[in-house]
Amino acid sequence: MAFVVLGVLLLVMKLAEWGPVAGWGWVWVLLPFGLALAWWGYADATGLTRRRAMEKDAARKEERRRRNIDAMGLGIKNSRRK
Repeated sequence: MAFVVLGVLLLVMKLAEWGPVAGWGWVWVLLPFGLALAWWGYADATGLTRRRAMEKDAARKEERRRRNIDAMGLGIKNSRRK
């Protein structure tokens, strides 16, 4: 995501002919977009994207399970009282 933001920022600066980016070649301005594509390809090929999604789902399921147990009164808080 950072590569895309940087690419958009450089592209806007190049088109507005603002700052030192105005004198840069188009290859350097568009390079962050190529780096973003390479990163996304690497992340998908290695399973990094899917692994992060699975970890997020597992955390969400655990939170929902904990909330339901507390709502039924079976949580740790109530076991101390007995």
